[in-house]
Amino acid sequence: MPSQAKPDGRKAQTIKASLPEALEQAGLPADIAEAYNTGSSAAGISDLTLEQAIGVQVRQLRRRVGITVSELAAAAGLSGGMLSKIENGQISPSLASLKALAVALNVPITTFFSTFEEKRDCSYVKSGAGVVIERRGTKAGHQYSLLGHALGGNVIVEPYLITLSKDAVPYPAFQHEGTEFIYMLTGEVLYRHGDQSYHLTPGDALLFDSAAPHGPEKLLVKPMTYLSIITYAREQI
Repeated sequence: MPSQAKPDGRKAQTIKASLPEALEQAGLPADIAEAYNTGSSAAGISDLTLEQAIGVQVRQLRRRVGITVSELAAAAGLSGGMLSKIENGQISPSLASLKALAVALNVPITTFFSTFEEKRDCSYVKSGAGVVIERRGTKAGHQYSLLGHALGGNVIVEPYLITLSKDAVPYPAFQHEGTEFIYMLTGEVLYRHGDQSYHLTPGDALLFDSAAPHGPEKLLVKPMTYLSIITYAREQI
């Protein structure tokens, strides 16, 4: 019988060396470390502890400026072993240590907490379950169904399913802040924006500054539906 090839130990060594540095240093779990070193969206990132999140930020910032663990440790007045443990999320660093690292890396100390504090919101609305609302300037026969809402961030996004029934009337004088995107689903409309009019049929799209007067000028085929997405800056209190 032919002899079976034995595993090549040198090949295994090469494969191990190509893994993210965090794994070699026995830091984060494989999926989390890989995600942060390659920018992928592997599951488990949201499960980082505060110590691991701080370590990820410190490691990324150090690599961004192109210095070694020992060089950053020296600049921050820490031991190399201490910094290695911080980067691997093995200890909870003191505020004094974080301040020293922030000064050495020339970043605000809050930068180290950004990964842990970051939230990714999601709004889910079942078909036909959008909240019907009255928007400023809403006219008879114009139904606005809100399809979702942004829970945070500096930009507000309002997606609407707009239905113009058979008794709807034209109204090309809507005005509000932000930017609006319209995608025609059914029916036909002559839609005015400023001093221009656009003949929209299913599949057509329109993106415009909504501070200018706008709206359906002629309802050519009723009833009609279109998707309207309005974005504008959230007021800072």
